[in-house]
Amino acid sequence: MQVPLLDLKQQYAPLRDQIRAKFDDVADSQNFILGPEVEALERDVCAYTGANHAIGVSSGTDAELAILMALGIGPGDAVVTTPYTFFATAGSIARLGARILFADIDPDTYNISTERLADLVASHRGEKIRAIVPVHLFGQSANMDAIRVIAAECGAPVIEDAAQALGAEYPGHDGIKKCGAIGDFGFYSFFPSKNLGAFGDGGMIVCRNETMARKISAIRNHGMETRYHHQTVGGNFRLDALQAAVLRIKLPHLDEWSAMRRTNAARYREGFARAGLDEIRLPVETYASSAAGNHHIYNQFIIRAPRRDELLAHLAATGIGHAVYYPIPLHLQECFASLGYKEGDFPEAERAARETVALPIFPELTEEQQAAVVNSIADFYKG
Repeated sequence: MQVPLLDLKQQYAPLRDQIRAKFDDVADSQNFILGPEVEALERDVCAYTGANHAIGVSSGTDAELAILMALGIGPGDAVVTTPYTFFATAGSIARLGARILFADIDPDTYNISTERLADLVASHRGEKIRAIVPVHLFGQSANMDAIRVIAAECGAPVIEDAAQALGAEYPGHDGIKKCGAIGDFGFYSFFPSKNLGAFGDGGMIVCRNETMARKISAIRNHGMETRYHHQTVGGNFRLDALQAAVLRIKLPHLDEWSAMRRTNAARYREGFARAGLDEIRLPVETYASSAAGNHHIYNQFIIRAPRRDELLAHLAATGIGHAVYYPIPLHLQECFASLGYKEGDFPEAERAARETVALPIFPELTEEQQAAVVNSIADFYKG
C-alpha cells in the first residue's frame, strides 16, 4: 500500500465550497494586501491563543525577522537558539549580523535543553545576549518556565518559535497557556504542511506589548504607520488577504485536527508494541499527564531508528512516505562555518540528525495506512 507523508487534498475536500466562495468575496472586494480579512484573522488568533496582539505577516521566517528588527538586534549582539531546527530560526538572526549562540537539545523532546541553555548563558555573561529563541519543535512545548527564568536573569526577551506549534499547550506554573503566547513574543508559520496551513506562505506574530505591536506592524510595511512616512526601515512582510481568508475558515477546525493527530500517534504506539519493535524509540509526550488537552499537536511524528538510512531506503521501496527533519544540524551548515563550531560540539543535536525519521501523521490517515507503515518497518527489522 502506498502511504503519503501528507495528503492535503483530504483536508481541502470538505472545505472546498466554503473556501472558493470566500475567494470570490475577496476577488469582488479587490482588496488583496492586508485589509479586513487580515485584521479579522489577527483578532481570531488573539482569541484562540490568548495573546494581547497579533500581526499577520508573509511567512514564519519574516515573522521572526520582523521581531528581531523591532528589537534593534544587529552587529555586536548575540541571540541564543537551538542547532536542531529549521534553518530560518538561525538564518533570520544571521541576516541582521547578530552572533548566533547555540545550546544543545534535550534528547527526549528535541527542544532546547534548559540545562545546556543555563550553562551557555552563564559562560557568556560578558556578551550582549539580546534574545533567547526556543523552538517548540514538532508540536510540543519547550520548558518555558525554566527558559523564562534564565532569560530574566540575563535580561533577554523570549521569542517563541512556535512555527510548528499553533494550538499546543504548556502547563506552566501560572496555568495552561498556548505556545507562542507565553514569552515576550511568539510567531507561527502557515506553510501549507503545518497543522494550520495556508495556500502558500504566511505567518503571524503575537506579542504582549502594544508599543512593540505597533512597531512590528509598521516594520511589516516598510516601516510605515502613516502612508509614505517611514519612521524606521522595515520590509515587505505583509500577509495577503486570500491567505487570511483560507486560514479563517480552517482555524475553527484546528483543535479537532490536532486531536486526530494525537489519536494517530496513540495508534502507532499500539501498533509498534504489538509488532514488538523495541528497536524503535517513539516520541516522548512530556505533558501527557497534565491537564493540557493539546499537550502535543504532532506537527510531525518522529521516531529514532537504528540503521536509519537503510530504513529510509526500505520505506521508499515499499511506498511509505517519510522525511528527515533535520539531516544536518545548524552548527554544521556550511554557511555558518565562520561561527567556529565543529562536529561534536552539540552531540544530542548531531545524534538526532543521524537517527530520526518522520512518519505520516496527518489527521485523515486511516488505520489501514498506519498498519502498512508499521508492517513495513517490522519487515525491515524482523525480516
